[in-house]
Amino acid sequence: MKFKENIKNKFNKENIKKTFTKENIKKGINAFFNSIGFPILIGIILILKTIFFYQNTINIRETMDKETIIGTIAFITTIIGLICALPNRGRTITTIVVDSLLSLLLLADNLYHTYSSSVLSVAQIMNLQYGEEIMDTLPMLVQAKEIFYFIDIICIILLLCTKFLKISKKPKTKWRTKISKVVVGILAIVLFINVDVEFIDKTKEDPFNKDMQVKKSTIYGYHISDIETTINIKNQAKYASKEEMLADYENLKEEYDEKYGKTNYDIEGIAKGKNVIILQLESIQNFVINKEINGKEITPNLNAFINENIEISNMFMQSYSSTADSEFSTVTSLYPMENGMSYSRYYTNVYDDIFTMFKNEGYTTSYMHGNYGFFWNRENVYKSFNVENIELKDSFADTSENIMGYLSDELLYRQAVEKLKSYDMPFVSYIVSASSHTSFSLDGLEDRSKVSIDVGKYKDTFFGNYLESVNYADYAFGIFIEKLKEANLYDDTVILLFGDHNGMDMYNEEMLDFLEEINPDLTDTDIKLNYIRVACGMKIPGIENMVIEKPVSKLDIKPTFAYLIDGDAGFSLGTNMFARKDFISLNNERIVTSRYYFDEKWFRIKDGTEVNLEEIPQGERELLEDYYENMRRELDISISISINNLLK
Repeated sequence: MKFKENIKNKFNKENIKKTFTKENIKKGINAFFNSIGFPILIGIILILKTIFFYQNTINIRETMDKETIIGTIAFITTIIGLICALPNRGRTITTIVVDSLLSLLLLADNLYHTYSSSVLSVAQIMNLQYGEEIMDTLPMLVQAKEIFYFIDIICIILLLCTKFLKISKKPKTKWRTKISKVVVGILAIVLFINVDVEFIDKTKEDPFNKDMQVKKSTIYGYHISDIETTINIKNQAKYASKEEMLADYENLKEEYDEKYGKTNYDIEGIAKGKNVIILQLESIQNFVINKEINGKEITPNLNAFINENIEISNMFMQSYSSTADSEFSTVTSLYPMENGMSYSRYYTNVYDDIFTMFKNEGYTTSYMHGNYGFFWNRENVYKSFNVENIELKDSFADTSENIMGYLSDELLYRQAVEKLKSYDMPFVSYIVSASSHTSFSLDGLEDRSKVSIDVGKYKDTFFGNYLESVNYADYAFGIFIEKLKEANLYDDTVILLFGDHNGMDMYNEEMLDFLEEINPDLTDTDIKLNYIRVACGMKIPGIENMVIEKPVSKLDIKPTFAYLIDGDAGFSLGTNMFARKDFISLNNERIVTSRYYFDEKWFRIKDGTEVNLEEIPQGERELLEDYYENMRRELDISISISINNLLK
């Protein structure tokens, strides 16, 4: 009875009021805040944030499994264990700092993955000078739900600012507590050695596929491995010597010649001695070609050009997000290092470039872009190639209209034609447009009536802005063709045009709505291919109404022109587009064939269904294995050339 009475007295209203006063609650919260329980709670929150990151990045979400979660828990537990071993004040401060840094890292990875379908690499620090590309797009990338990464940090900061929370410095710790902290620290280190290191090592199983690295080693294991890889970059290269690399390259090319060497057309040398224009169109994907919105063609001039000449309906980019990557692949017929690194870090390398090929055939060579030479290091890059005339923004007389900071496409094209007229013939000119650059707002366009479409329900959305930018780029392209004809440079000139990379992120809701209206049976494989498929068409005097449907890539451009002008393609990993090679690869281990798409697993392009390798005929299975093996061989050769400068 006495026990019951004591309990009753303890929990009566008066005692509860005395216990749960504002001051007592504040003391209790502060005691927890300065205790070992605080880092443990933050550890649990960090695990939840990381799972949110996996769920919020679609490519990673699709591959994430139980192993990824276990690894994540192991990494966070290790970090929290080490923090718990710190002295009182240091423990609390370190917990807040680590929480902030990891949350910022997760947000940065999330945004960058939305932007380029890849996670960040420490090597990209070298590209911070070009960060305005992402910063311009940032408002379109951020979603309200991503406040979850910082909600706990915001609460802690507010409570500290209002002095509700205080980081206390407790009296000297008892020796028993010190020993327990040392034990916790040792256990954390043992966990790291035995579990976390194992996850880090798994990144080496998929050296080119970051999504798989994250899946197998967690986002934290990936970043630790990435730092190590960046420091020891040469370890990524399979070949240390030119001789060893060339032996495997020649074997690969012999196999390709045997399998794919025959052409479907007898047009070798058809363009010998003719002028050549290579036109790279900013962010123009293939899905806008021959499409209408509210009764009007989005790209009427591009449609007319492509439909009258050669439509190349399956041109794929080699690397996500960077214009510089597209240029590198086109010029060298090699895979780019990630996100502009080929131009910012490896530009002093010797490459067997397309300009040298044309120069050897007696061509005047030029490169034109409506931006200044420092951007993507182009002035230095093109000086290292065999380019006689480097025409950048400061070499154009009229710079009165700038769109998105670049010379407007219309002004670029008008003045480009004047420069082409002054060159000795035959000439080859690589011209890069920029007005349809992200964030697609057309800032600086003086006459908005040059946008001839009504995007309707997509007005003032990222996708609507994209369609309007593409429509303006098409208007300017029409001016370019008109001026070439006026200068008598159109009829006898070979023109290849292509988009440099994607404009829209893979799963943009408005874009998917647009695509589903065109194709109600849209599959996830269709969406992924749409992301990497860019507009492409070609004009060769004497050829009309041709369609090339097989997959081709930027690597194939140099060998194709070598075939057309009867020149020597030199060292090229691509193949002639008019030949029969039926697959292409990306530098992140994706493969596109005429019938299949490889993205960690094989999928049928026709209906998006996954291929069960155990259920298909042996010959078909061996074919898919050959595609994968050849992709790895190409990537090993290419990355070794860049890292070790093997073509010098």
